[in-house]
Amino acid sequence: MGFFGKLFGKKEKETLDQGLQKTKTGFLSKLTKAIAGKSTVDEEVLDNLEDALVSADVGITTTVKIIEKIEQRVAKDKYLNTSELNTILQEEMESILVDVAEKDAYDFSTELPAKPYVIMVVGVNGVGKTTTIGKLAYNFKKAGKSVLLGAADTFRAAAVEQLTIWSERVGVPIVKKDTGSDPASVAFDTVTSGVARGADIILIDTAGRLHNKAHLMEELSKIKRVVQKVIPEAPHEVMLVLDGSTGQNALEQAKQFTAATDVTALTITKLDGTAKGGVVLSIAHQFKIPVKFIGVGEKMDDLLVFNKHEFVDSLFNLHQPATND
Repeated sequence: MGFFGKLFGKKEKETLDQGLQKTKTGFLSKLTKAIAGKSTVDEEVLDNLEDALVSADVGITTTVKIIEKIEQRVAKDKYLNTSELNTILQEEMESILVDVAEKDAYDFSTELPAKPYVIMVVGVNGVGKTTTIGKLAYNFKKAGKSVLLGAADTFRAAAVEQLTIWSERVGVPIVKKDTGSDPASVAFDTVTSGVARGADIILIDTAGRLHNKAHLMEELSKIKRVVQKVIPEAPHEVMLVLDGSTGQNALEQAKQFTAATDVTALTITKLDGTAKGGVVLSIAHQFKIPVKFIGVGEKMDDLLVFNKHEFVDSLFNLHQPATND
């Protein structure tokens, strides 16, 4: 299973299969109809396949790319039967997803390339950003790492309160100031404290306002600058959190944030509550940014390290996790 094989065990696979159930059910139903009664992949099959992909919110641009690749395979092999279509489709969907270069890859137990490793988390309000930070903190701590949280979303009292609750729930320290404080000063104090504590991971929450992109860009740039006064290479990761259940709206958010700052990684949440899980392919294809984590449930263990092979396999996997009689 590649770099993440040691982490992606049976439990994680079952969690992923269950989390993608809504997307999988709709997609496979349409895929089955697309090839019903057909012995070869013809134009009608491809039209029906296109409909199946679009309905899973893979998006027009990404769907066209996949269909074109399959058309090339059909033209090359001359005779392509429908039993081969699943395999080819899985291969093409995997190829769409951006690889995480091994030097940039990490799971919760990996020895990270820097200490402290600073992750600045961005995303609009309501996508599950603060919850994702809490789940990341839980999983990193569970793997034996020391974690520090920074509540730099100082524009909303609720954001600071929510992150404080997560810090208490997970049992990790937090740096925070009063509502309305300068976000950059919170980030600076967090990193300074993280260095003094010898923390392994620093997770910095930021404000999620998009109504004024210029102001957002200025704010995120300022946070970066002050953090670099303490650690010149930081932040080591700028992670954009997107709500997968919003489908193509998540693409628009990605456009806004990639224009405002140098996003290096994606976390896509709430995939368990939607039939639109194909948006993961659409986002990865259009922005060429690696998806590093996905959220497939409410529990803290339901935030998974993203593995493109296992993700695509789960979309085609009809088997339910075994239960004890």
